[in-house]
Amino acid sequence: MKTDKREHEEPGSVLLRGIFKLGKISHDVLLTSTSVSWTPITPDNPTGEQGSERGSHRVWLRDVFAVKVKRRRAAGQQTGGAVLGLCLFCSHRTGNTLQEVRTHLLNTSLSLCHTWVTQLTQLLTVLPRPKQLKVFINPGSHKKQSVLIYREHIAPLFRMADIHTDITITERKGHILMVVKECSLTQYDGVVCVGGDGTVAELAHALVLRAQLESQRDPDCDLNPVQATLPLGIIPAGSTDIISCSVHGVRHPITAALHIILGHLQQVDMCSFSSLGRLLTFGFSAMFGFGGRSLALAERNRWMPPSQRRDYALAKTVASLRPEECHLSFLPVNQKHKSGKRRSKEQDAATGLSWETKPGVYLSISIMSIPGLSPHAPRGLAPNTRLTNGSAELITVGNASRSEFIRHLKRYSCPDEQSSLSFVETRSVTAVKLRPYGLVGCPGKGEKEEATSGDDSEGSFPWNIDGELVEMAHEVVVRVHSRLISLYGEDVEKVDSPVMSCSCI
Repeated sequence: MKTDKREHEEPGSVLLRGIFKLGKISHDVLLTSTSVSWTPITPDNPTGEQGSERGSHRVWLRDVFAVKVKRRRAAGQQTGGAVLGLCLFCSHRTGNTLQEVRTHLLNTSLSLCHTWVTQLTQLLTVLPRPKQLKVFINPGSHKKQSVLIYREHIAPLFRMADIHTDITITERKGHILMVVKECSLTQYDGVVCVGGDGTVAELAHALVLRAQLESQRDPDCDLNPVQATLPLGIIPAGSTDIISCSVHGVRHPITAALHIILGHLQQVDMCSFSSLGRLLTFGFSAMFGFGGRSLALAERNRWMPPSQRRDYALAKTVASLRPEECHLSFLPVNQKHKSGKRRSKEQDAATGLSWETKPGVYLSISIMSIPGLSPHAPRGLAPNTRLTNGSAELITVGNASRSEFIRHLKRYSCPDEQSSLSFVETRSVTAVKLRPYGLVGCPGKGEKEEATSGDDSEGSFPWNIDGELVEMAHEVVVRVHSRLISLYGEDVEKVDSPVMSCSCI
């Protein structure tokens, strides 16, 4: 997690000073351009001088998202009422979790309270925070509770922060892409998604794709796509929420909402996935082999509850574990691999760089441009990569016994560093090409294999791209693009949620 350096900041010159009660004790309260601080007025400190640290407190304005006049109102009364003072609505951090806290500054003077509210509002208004948001909600996420989560927990915070929203309830897969491509986004400061990884990935792809179309770039050919113009906020409402955990460090809708309200932005790398020279999608991660097969099995059993479906698919895929013979090529970050093993090389016509090739038999291949944090993997599926280092982690799991592979899977749920396994290799890469030998037109294999997969609907292989199943019958090319999108959140190193493991292993 980023180090908080605010304790070393200078509070600035005093703009307002007044006496307010916190609880039953009077305090000397100071407002500067960056903070609100208060010190109790006691017999040994009758003037409330700030020189003494005892009992002094400070709230930084970057953590304040609203200020309101506090009034006494009768039951059912919506307006008016006697003035009681001010209420500061703030964000308080515990680990990776953000919570709303309220500080009540009591003073019955209407003019004093009005002056403070006006000045505080002016200071908050100039902070780089969103005022207009486009919100997409997947009603089927989180056991069909995502709409309720938004209305009860997120919408009140947005209203308190004076953020105006335009809400679209998605109706089907592809609905988000259609809306983003066609609607005007100029009036919005950001886009928010309430859903799981698949919904997040669809919206992220739509935002990046729209940026290419607006810039008249060809997404099928351009190796340097432009960054999405609007930042994306993610309210977690899925079964694993890997993308949300990677930028928030916790599966907590309130935390996600407060990051959006306070304007915490993190530029994040994304990948482009292409086949036969055409763009498939922009995304954050992909799994081939075990990850793709288990997702395909889970998709065929969607009648099960999400957690039961996931455990069932993992158990069945482990039981029928089998490797795939593949032609794997990659562009390492430094163009030098640390291992002394000799590998063949081929030239990349697009970049002029040399691909390293490693044909072999693999149980699993993962390409992760984000660390892939989740309660099931507190250190991440790819702990050696970050959100914005311009590379992805290529994780290859060679042919191993079932017991050895289960040992590999169990390592993800362990929060501590583990010793390496000989059949698992990790590399930092900027591009990957993967061609299973059973695919259409794959060189070097017999005609029988090609004949059985002459139709694209047959002989295809399942890919898990950001939690979405993609069936591919040709070679897939993955390229990493640095800082392609901005997400509301902060770079974190470890998930805070209690560690969860699959009950089937």
